[in-house]
Amino acid sequence: MDIDSIIFDLDGTLWDSRKTVAQSWTQVVQASSFGKGKITEEDLSKTMGLQIKEIAAVLFDYLDEEKQMELILACCQQEQDDLLNNGGILYPQLEETLLALSKKFRLFIVSNCQEGYIETFYAYHKLERYFLDFENPGRTGLSKGENIQLIMERNHIINAVYVGDTQGDMLATKFVGIPFVFASYGFGKPEEYDYIIEKPIDLLNIF
Repeated sequence: MDIDSIIFDLDGTLWDSRKTVAQSWTQVVQASSFGKGKITEEDLSKTMGLQIKEIAAVLFDYLDEEKQMELILACCQQEQDDLLNNGGILYPQLEETLLALSKKFRLFIVSNCQEGYIETFYAYHKLERYFLDFENPGRTGLSKGENIQLIMERNHIINAVYVGDTQGDMLATKFVGIPFVFASYGFGKPEEYDYIIEKPIDLLNIF
């Protein structure tokens, strides 16, 4: 396939940050006067691909919407501080894969995260040099499909693929009209895909 760019999801595609995030969010929830319980890695897995307001509604369904957002935003702030110090778990041979791909294609990230989250991935793991641009709803307020479209327009991308792991990722590619590469090692089970990989380096065999 003749492509000029590869756009990546982040969670479940490039890294797994659940351990650090679960610890961060539990700390905030238990310190809050209206939070209760703890946040587990399994809890986070169930919310992968959702935007922050949707995640809050799932995890804090015992609170009204205002309190949900207050708590989730506090969680996100603590999460970013902790990710800057501890990072996440990169999937096997990720940097080797990015290095090889960056010699042939332009690389980008579009994730359904808050502003600052992608920056922690860059900062801790020193991977920013492989990517030309990124976008997220924390900055734009847009859906994933709209953010992919925005990245493509802003960077004059003609032919791209999107690499992700959830049904939402697949639907976003349908919205934009680009092929979807399913990262089967991630968290989701999309109903359909154009390509499938079992590990990041498999991309080198496809493109």
